[in-house]
Amino acid sequence: MGHSGRFGIAVSALCLLLAACATPSEDAAASAATGPASEYVIGPGDGLDIFVHQAPELSASGLPVRPDGRLSLPLVPDIVAAGRTPTQLSREIQERLKRYVIEPNVTVMVRSFVGVPGHQVRIIGEAAQPRSLPYREGMTVLDVIIEARGLTRYAAGNRTEIIRRDPAGGSPRSIRVRLDDLLRGGDISQDVALRPGDTILIPQGWF
Repeated sequence: MGHSGRFGIAVSALCLLLAACATPSEDAAASAATGPASEYVIGPGDGLDIFVHQAPELSASGLPVRPDGRLSLPLVPDIVAAGRTPTQLSREIQERLKRYVIEPNVTVMVRSFVGVPGHQVRIIGEAAQPRSLPYREGMTVLDVIIEARGLTRYAAGNRTEIIRRDPAGGSPRSIRVRLDDLLRGGDISQDVALRPGDTILIPQGWF
């Protein structure tokens, strides 16, 4: 299926969501972070399932990452989780367990997603459900609009801006996006690729 076909399906899905006034499910954050586990960076507040093969007494389910970015496991106290991918964290836990377990095999799964602030994308203003989302590779404006359940009736979609911060510490810059043209006119040139840390600002229309 070509890009235009996928775009049409995405816009149709958005329209159905708006028409139904759907209530977001409890798994909305998890679906937002769908993608290769190696691409997701763990952040404070994330909930992790940590499974040690053939050692259930060392495993943990729904373990929260503390505000200081650390967590504690049996035999592995005070380990840094924030800023690492699940694969990197599983390897670190395996290394620490080697003194107690022969050839430990550890799997880390993220149950609830928050992400580190620098790896989030935010949508604010006249979105139906303003929110922060974990960034994932290939994320675009349309992905975030769908997660935010579209725009309010007061939104001035064609005056939307992406506030993008310079990772080197420079001044943020603004990228104009014509959301009405994207959602109603099918102008896929407005489906801008996002970067970690982007904020989508949807202003209110003038009446």
